Amino acid sequence: MIRLPDPATGGLRTHEPRRVPAPAVRGRRPEGTGPWPRCTSRRLLAAAHVVADPLADVPPDGPAALDWDATLAFRHHLWSHGLGVAEAMDTAQRGAGLDRAGAGELIRRTAAEAKAVGGQVACGVGTDLLDPRVPGRDRPAASSATAAVVAAYEEQLALTEEAGAQAVLLASRGLAAVARGPEDYEHVYGTLLRQVSSPVVLHWLGPAFDPALEGYWGSRDPDAAAGTLLRIVAAHPGKVDGVKVSLLDADREVALRRRLPAGVRCYTGDDFHYPQLIEGDEAGHSDALLGVLDPLAPFAAHAAALLDAGDTAGFRAVLDPTVALARHLFQAPTRHYKTGVVLLAWLCGHQDHFTMVGGLQSARSLPHLARAWELADGLGLFPDPERAEHRMKHLLAVGGVVQ
Repeated sequence: MIRLPDPATGGLRTHEPRRVPAPAVRGRRPEGTGPWPRCTSRRLLAAAHVVADPLADVPPDGPAALDWDATLAFRHHLWSHGLGVAEAMDTAQRGAGLDRAGAGELIRRTAAEAKAVGGQVACGVGTDLLDPRVPGRDRPAASSATAAVVAAYEEQLALTEEAGAQAVLLASRGLAAVARGPEDYEHVYGTLLRQVSSPVVLHWLGPAFDPALEGYWGSRDPDAAAGTLLRIVAAHPGKVDGVKVSLLDADREVALRRRLPAGVRCYTGDDFHYPQLIEGDEAGHSDALLGVLDPLAPFAAHAAALLDAGDTAGFRAVLDPTVALARHLFQAPTRHYKTGVVLLAWLCGHQDHFTMVGGLQSARSLPHLARAWELADGLGLFPDPERAEHRMKHLLAVGGVVQ
């Protein structure tokens, strides 16, 4: 039994934890043993979090100090479940603590590990040279010249291609700050796409995830913005593998998906509606590049195996119950979803502490974290439920909740 804070009453309530993990978490795989096979009907990339070094004496706005062994071990966990890794994305605290040097090192190390085990990896290419690292803190202003934006992208693009990883051209705060309209986006992305050595993913991160990206693609009207994005894709055939859409608007994603040229993927970044978008409809489906796949890897692997076998009902039966947890983790302010993701990694035993780069373990309230534990427990997400309960009780005690 565990006592949890109850926001509705301002008091405490009791919860009886689950004692047995879900079958997928216990390791029941289609072939009985060994790693999960890679999904063949969809491309599923989990945007992975980073593990902070809890013993590093760094200020909240200082350079990120990572526990590299734990960070890379978690990537192997994702690969073992047949998922690809989307590296150095916003889940890895790009723009929220992970600096330019840290992002570069993360790309190099993860790409090398992927090559060693045959894992899929796509890496975020951004403009950290220009962008603020921590929202709300004073940082040097972005350059007023789009040439500086191009140069900042090119630096990380070269690093990523040299590492042998696919590039994801991240939405740029620097570009959003200086662009005068759609033509600047077409110029910047056109310049980059003409020089890439292999097809890349274009990244549309909506303002729910990062308010600094309001009006990306040159318009606050999402339909007009989609038109600019589609023009860029159409103007560079063979250079765009897909478009990653994180608008939390399923209807708009489907509308965009149906307008993409043949052979260009739509990667859903919608952590609210992912089961229906990945399943798709008679006109097509979305692949996935999702932060919520970080904690949900065992469920995603099980669901993907069912989808590959043509069992769409079974696929939905596995993933639909996870949506309540996802919606809780990604509730406004959505950009702080990483706190819940790292909490669950600690409770699942993937790391030994609940510490984040930039001190962002404090970005969510104790009731929010307690509810995340409760929802995850209800799913059977924890490989060792007793350990998860023990750790949650310690966290609650630090917050003043006596058991």
